[in-house]
Amino acid sequence: MTEHTTTGPAAAAPPVSPVVSPRPDGAVPGTAPGTRSRRRLNFTLASAALFMFFVTWSLPWSLFSIWLTQDIGLSAGRSSLVISANAVGCLVTMPLYGYVQDKLGLRKNLLYWIGGLMLLVGPMYIYVYGPLLKSHFALGLVVGSAYLAMAFAVAVATLESYTERLGRFHGFELGRARMFGSLGWAAATFFAGRLFNIDPKLNFWAASVSAAVFVALIAAIRVTDGRRSAAVDAAASSVSLTDVRSLLRYPAFWGLLLFVVAVTATYNTYDQMFPSYFSSLFGTRAEGNQMYSDLNSFQVFLEAGGMALAPFLVNRLGPKRSLLLSGCIMATRIGLSGLVTDPLAISAVKLMHAAELPIMLIAIFKYINQHFESRLSSSIYLVGFQLAAQLGAAIISPLAGIGYDSLGFAPTYLLMAGMVAVFTAVSVATLRPDAKGLPESVPDASASGLDGVPEPASL
Repeated sequence: MTEHTTTGPAAAAPPVSPVVSPRPDGAVPGTAPGTRSRRRLNFTLASAALFMFFVTWSLPWSLFSIWLTQDIGLSAGRSSLVISANAVGCLVTMPLYGYVQDKLGLRKNLLYWIGGLMLLVGPMYIYVYGPLLKSHFALGLVVGSAYLAMAFAVAVATLESYTERLGRFHGFELGRARMFGSLGWAAATFFAGRLFNIDPKLNFWAASVSAAVFVALIAAIRVTDGRRSAAVDAAASSVSLTDVRSLLRYPAFWGLLLFVVAVTATYNTYDQMFPSYFSSLFGTRAEGNQMYSDLNSFQVFLEAGGMALAPFLVNRLGPKRSLLLSGCIMATRIGLSGLVTDPLAISAVKLMHAAELPIMLIAIFKYINQHFESRLSSSIYLVGFQLAAQLGAAIISPLAGIGYDSLGFAPTYLLMAGMVAVFTAVSVATLRPDAKGLPESVPDASASGLDGVPEPASL
């Protein structure tokens, strides 16, 4: 890592061990065989936990807009209000989750809280959320948005951020572990459409069962490399609200916010209502639901392969150019969705997501680690990326809903594609060049307690 002048709160962080290069087998010289074994086990457990989290999330969420319109009976406009409310719930939760996880470092307290909420997904959807949306719509918006944010929409970012931090500690790429999350989503989505056509409640009960497995896997993760883990915990404990607020002074942070709000949030708004549009292109709802479920499952299997390959591409292109590439893919997919109506062609367009998401996810973490303090990575990821995306969605979703109801899906998609294309072009100037690394005023990550952590290596 390039040396930078260390200033601010990070300067007081405790000294840590010098940088140690891993061996070709991924082991760190001088570590006991038991420690190396624990690192391999933690990679396996984290990968399996991501798999089960995405199984749990996919079962109720992959057909969420279809559930809203077909089972609950909401219009496209009202469904967009639900999506907007969910985004608002994320706005409240994300800063808190990001700050708490940065304070915890590699401790799992917040993940246990998330696991407890996930266990309630079946009863929540069946006995609380669904009935409230039918009888007391406004109250349903509030209750559902709070629960979904804490249990899934923000929780996924927290779990990804924890895994990325664990990967930096143990020396593996996030993409290799996150690949199993995509496989979990694909596996669950394959069955979700079929279960939905039998009875939507089956998806929700199955999600509660898979949540129990997730909790068991999280409990099995142990970080036992005492000296290095103590340094991480000490650095995490030094994180303060002042550190988080200081991000607002950095132009690099605002450049990232612009890209996320104008590009990623617009794309996410489009993608959340896409299942309803897709299923409407078929002769019957049941046929469309099952076709979307099968297609989404295939797409996410491709996405899993993309997660394994994306680190090589992002390392070659650099984080900034990789983010811009993902923006180009987003604009293309939205635009083509407004131009083609044949089910086969629109299915091909859907598969573009398998390339876009891995590139964007890996690039965003590498951009954060290159341009900001790594001890604040959870706050930056949840605030600078996830929260900004939800803020944009909260603004864009109601406007998109008006467009769906008044203009139709296709014309609205063309307008959204134009917006994404324009702001991707603007981001060429506003995203910080990769070669600049950390701004001079930003404390060096070497004081973060992660210095001495091996670079990603094969396990």
